[in-house]
Amino acid sequence: MAFDVNNPYFRTRVLTATPEELRLMLIEGCVTFLKQGRDALAERSWERMHENFNNARNILVELMSTMKHEIAPEVCGNLEAIYSYVFRRLTEGSFEKDIAKVDEAIRLMEYDQQTWVLLMDKLAQERAGESSPAPAAEAPAAPQPRATSGAARYAAAAASSYQPLSIQG
Repeated sequence: MAFDVNNPYFRTRVLTATPEELRLMLIEGCVTFLKQGRDALAERSWERMHENFNNARNILVELMSTMKHEIAPEVCGNLEAIYSYVFRRLTEGSFEKDIAKVDEAIRLMEYDQQTWVLLMDKLAQERAGESSPAPAAEAPAAPQPRATSGAARYAAAAASSYQPLSIQG
C-alpha cells in the first residue's frame, strides 16, 4: 500500500473512511513501516531504517493517544500495554541492531491487524442485522515470544488476553 498523501485516491480513502477503517489503516501503515525498517536493518541501510522505524513509532503513539478510555478502560489499558511493549521492542531493536526484537514487534502488530480485521467483519455483520458469525472467520493464533524474560512473558499475557470489542458510536 502506498502512503502518498498527495495521491487523490489515498486522500479520498482517508476522507471517506469510518473510524474503524482509519484505525486499520494506521495499523497497516505501522506493519508496513516495521517491515520496511526491518529490511533496511538487514541491509544495513541505517538512514532508511531510522526513517521507517520513526514512522512506525509515530503511528504507535497515535494509536495509543486516540483510545477512548471512557468507553472501555480495561481494553484500552491492555492495548496500551501491548503498544508500549511493541514501541519498546522496536526502540531496543533499532538501537541494538537486533532483528529478532524487530521481528517480535512485527508479529505482535500483524496479530493486532488480523484481530482488527475480524472485529470489523463482525461489526459489519452486526450492522447488517446478521446474528450468526461467519464460519470461515477464525481468530488468529497468538504469537509466541522467543525469549522467556519478564517483558516477553508480559507481552504474551497481554496478547493472549486481548479480546476485540465492538465499536460503539
